[in-house]
Amino acid sequence: MSVLNSDPVTRPSLLVRLQNSRDEQAWAEFAAVYEPVIYRMTLRRGLQDADAREIVQEVLLSVTSAIDRFDVEANGSFRGWLSRITRNATIDRFRQQTARGETIDASGVARLLDEATANEKVADEFEHDCRRQLFRWAAGEVRRRTGEVNWMAFWKTSVDGCDVADVARELDIGEGAVYVARCRILKRIRELVDERLSE
Repeated sequence: MSVLNSDPVTRPSLLVRLQNSRDEQAWAEFAAVYEPVIYRMTLRRGLQDADAREIVQEVLLSVTSAIDRFDVEANGSFRGWLSRITRNATIDRFRQQTARGETIDASGVARLLDEATANEKVADEFEHDCRRQLFRWAAGEVRRRTGEVNWMAFWKTSVDGCDVADVARELDIGEGAVYVARCRILKRIRELVDERLSE
């Protein structure tokens, strides 16, 4: 469910901002959301930590060099494009390891080869991971801008499932304040996630 953005200033798309290699905030946001997704995707394919970290760097370099040419019409969705770059970099890593005679996780290679013909599965997995990471990123952003009492009121009632009256007593605030904090924080998290998903 989409929440209307209460911010009167329209934010330029992150993708447009990434085309400016000097926009450090845009690249920091991009890295905060997508680095963990790329890393987890490669680990699930059976790569070791060091290889997964190298692939993350390779993918980020690929994005850096190609973002100014990214075209939704030609490449499809940005996250779909990013998942293909990640999958291809992972396949290349397995090929390199095989060529060097290294022992590799055959099940990871088999999964990648199966997925090469079933791009939808990889794209769905990547999209799911992106949504989870977007929530983590947005929650972190909102928490940095929110007082700790309000954050705890939100977290304990919305995530931990604690009773509002119990949380209000524990935090020494009114029940109304708990409801307001929960509503405002959840709204802002949704706004941040919706902004990123709409790009």
